[in-house]
Amino acid sequence: MSLLVVNEIQNLAGSGLGAPERNAIINGQGAIAQRGTSFVSGANNDGVYTLDRWKLLSDGNDIVDVTQETSTVPTNKQYAIALDVETTNKKFGITQCVENKNCVGLIGQTVTLSFQAKVSATTKLDNVKAAIISWSSTADSPTADMISAWGSEGTNPTLASNFTYENTPANLGVTTSYATYSVSAAVDTSSTANIAVFIWSDVTDTTAGDFLYITDVQLEAGAVATSYNQRSYADDLKESLRYFYRLRKTNAYGEFVTIRTYSGDDGTGIVNFPAPMRVQPTLTIDKTVNATNFAYDLNSISIAASDVNVTQAGIAAASSSGSAFVVGGGAVIQSNGASGAIDVSFDFSSEI
Repeated sequence: MSLLVVNEIQNLAGSGLGAPERNAIINGQGAIAQRGTSFVSGANNDGVYTLDRWKLLSDGNDIVDVTQETSTVPTNKQYAIALDVETTNKKFGITQCVENKNCVGLIGQTVTLSFQAKVSATTKLDNVKAAIISWSSTADSPTADMISAWGSEGTNPTLASNFTYENTPANLGVTTSYATYSVSAAVDTSSTANIAVFIWSDVTDTTAGDFLYITDVQLEAGAVATSYNQRSYADDLKESLRYFYRLRKTNAYGEFVTIRTYSGDDGTGIVNFPAPMRVQPTLTIDKTVNATNFAYDLNSISIAASDVNVTQAGIAAASSSGSAFVVGGGAVIQSNGASGAIDVSFDFSSEI
């Protein structure tokens, strides 16, 4: 190989273009927001997913609002995850569990979690911690809430069974200016199935309106944090779609899926996913299935279990009228045209 070619390869790798993926975290800046960009008043309960791949953990419900931040961000960055205290004197944080397939190069190695962070004031949010956590039971099936008890201020939360702190979390000394923080740990190779990261405020005397900002979250092999592996927006979206896909219609009579009717009140159709999902997904519809929210007099819309895989889902629709459909014909599941009923979402989830 000529020296010129070697140099070109080195330059390409150094630029990050075509370089091997080294960050196991998806959506490390919170740029992808299929579920929305703001999670408040019920949408911010303990254990809910917020910005793609990020789960909120908190000592109770409505403890913090979570938003996609676009103003208070580091220089030359576009996004951060903002956590805004709503209920005082409670601990809170965000977590992401890495799929088993993506842990192959991490289990049995020393790994490093790094991120940029800042707080709005150090008088209250003065104890931010970070942890690398292993899950040692069935791969990709961790307990929904990794925290069994939050504990008092300064005491690390007690983890649920089969979760283990791989590092010893300590106060990182986060200030009111963005800086990079990191922790490292050797991950046990004998029992670990998944690795999760957890960044949280360990304070129990917070004030409403206090903010914790987090961005550039990275988990990589090695004992030293390297510069953030900046994915393109398209790549982050593609990776996120493996775990969650929202099919949303905000226009009057927005069409979700065409169905073939096999009786006067039943029909089936196919939704094709934009990217293969991790496993067969579950379906959640954010509006009541009735004539108020859908153009047909429907009483149920569900996944047809025999027609679902990682690339598509069969949708079964049933009408309550008994004569809404023409047998052997076709129909379209549409949102209603009435004001307030046209914003409808089909959520397909295969989150870990």
